[in-house]
Amino acid sequence: MSVLLVGISHRSAPVSVLEKVAITDADRPKLIDRLLASSHVSEAMIVSTCNRVEVYAVVDAFHGGLAEIGDLLTKHSGLPLPDLTKHAYVRYSEAAAEHLFAVASGLDSMVVGEQQVLSQIRGAYASADAQQAVGRTLHELAQHALRVGKRVHAETGIDRAGASVVSVALDRAQHVLGPLAGRTAAVVGAGAMGGLAVAHLSRAGIGRIIVVNRTIGRARRLAETARTHGVTAEAKELSRLTEAMSAADVVVTCTGAVGAVVTLADTHRALTDRERGEGFATVERPLVFCDLGLPRDVEHAVAGLPGVTLIDIETLQRDPAAGAAADDTAAARSIVADELAKYLAGQRMAEVTPTVAALRQRAAEVVEAELLRLDSRLPGLADPERDEVARTVRRVVDKLLHAPTVRVKQLASTPGGDSYAEALRELFELKPGAAQAVAAPMEITALTGDRAEITLADGDIALADDFTEGHRGEEQGQTA
Repeated sequence: MSVLLVGISHRSAPVSVLEKVAITDADRPKLIDRLLASSHVSEAMIVSTCNRVEVYAVVDAFHGGLAEIGDLLTKHSGLPLPDLTKHAYVRYSEAAAEHLFAVASGLDSMVVGEQQVLSQIRGAYASADAQQAVGRTLHELAQHALRVGKRVHAETGIDRAGASVVSVALDRAQHVLGPLAGRTAAVVGAGAMGGLAVAHLSRAGIGRIIVVNRTIGRARRLAETARTHGVTAEAKELSRLTEAMSAADVVVTCTGAVGAVVTLADTHRALTDRERGEGFATVERPLVFCDLGLPRDVEHAVAGLPGVTLIDIETLQRDPAAGAAADDTAAARSIVADELAKYLAGQRMAEVTPTVAALRQRAAEVVEAELLRLDSRLPGLADPERDEVARTVRRVVDKLLHAPTVRVKQLASTPGGDSYAEALRELFELKPGAAQAVAAPMEITALTGDRAEITLADGDIALADDFTEGHRGEEQGQTA
C-alpha cells in the first residue's frame, strides 16, 4: 500500500480552473466517503486551501487509484478529464511524502514561508480522522509533515518573506491607500482566513473593523477578537454588506462561497452611498478589494469601476513579495530532505518488522514441533532435563536468528532495503507470492522525462504523472 497524491495548485493551474476544482469544508466529507467506497483506496485525506486542492490516498494499485481520484475530481469540478489532466500533478510513494513536507514548510505556497498552511493540513487531517478515513500510513505521514513544518519555521527565517497571502494582499492595498492606520476595513467571512485578516489589520493599526458574515454569531466572536487588540469593531449580517462596503477603505473577502458574494451592483450601491454620505465636493476616496476567496468572492467586473482596485489570488501570483530569500529557502529545503530521509527510513523499518516477526514465529513453531517429537521418543525424560533441552534449543535458534534479523532491520532503512526482507520471505517461505503493485484497466503509452501519458480503457488520456525514479523503473519494466 502506497500514498498517491493528485493535486492542482496555483503553480499548475489558472484561478479559473482552481475555482472549479475548489473543495469546501461541506464538500470534503462527501468526497472522502466516495473515495473510501472505491475499489483501490483504503485511506484518504483532502487538503484544500485558497490556492490548492490535493487528494492524498493510500492505494493498493497505482493505476486503479489514479483513475478513481481522477474520476472524483472530474465529476466534482465538471471539467472534462483532458482539461483536468493539463493542470494536475501526480506524486507517488516517497515523492508524495516529499511534496507534503514541502507544502507544510511553506515552500510550495504562493507566499513562500506562510504558516497558515500548517493549520490547513492539520484541519484536513482532523476532518479525515473524524470520518475514520485515516489509518497508520496517512497518520504517520501527516504527523511527520506537521513536525517538518514546525521545524522549518523554527530553524529558518523563511517566514520573514511574509506570514501569509493576507499580509501580501494588505501590503499591496497600502500601495494604493497609504498607511492603514486609522482607516476602516470590512472583513467578509469569519473563518480561519477572516481571523488572519483581522490579526494583520490590527497589527497594521487599522482604526475600525466591520466583520460581515452569514452567521452573525461568528461575526460577533471575530469582532470581539478584534476589540481585544484595541480596535473598534462591529459585526453585521451579510444582508448589510453594502452598508459595510460604503464605510470601508479596504474590503477583505474570504468566504469560501461557491458564487460571487460581492457583485457589481453591490459595489455601485456602496460607492453611491459613500458619495451621498461624504458630499460630492469631497475628494474621491479609493476603495480596495482584497479577494482571497477561492472561488472568487468579488465579480471581476468590479475592477473596472472608477476608484476601485481589485487584488485577487491571480494578482498575488505575480507579486515578487511572495518569494522568500534564497538562503532561507535553501535551508528549508535541506530540512525537508533530512526529514524525508528519516521518514523513509522509518517506513522501511516498519515494513520489515512483520517479516522479522514472521521469521521468529516460524522458528518458534519449529522448536515446539521438535520438542513434541522429543517427548514422543523419550516419554520418560524428566522435567528438569526436558526444560534444559528446550532452553538450549531456543538459545541456539535465537543466536542463529539474531544476526540476520538485526542486519535486515539495518539494511531495510537504506534505499532498496525492502529487497532484503523479500529475500527472507522467499528463503523461509514466510509470505508466498507478492501483491501486484499496479493493476489494469490502464496502460502507459508514453514516458517523457518526468511525465507519463496513461491511456484509460475507454481511450481517454489520464492524468500526467511525476514518477519517482524507482516507480519509473518499475513501469518501464512492466511495459517492456
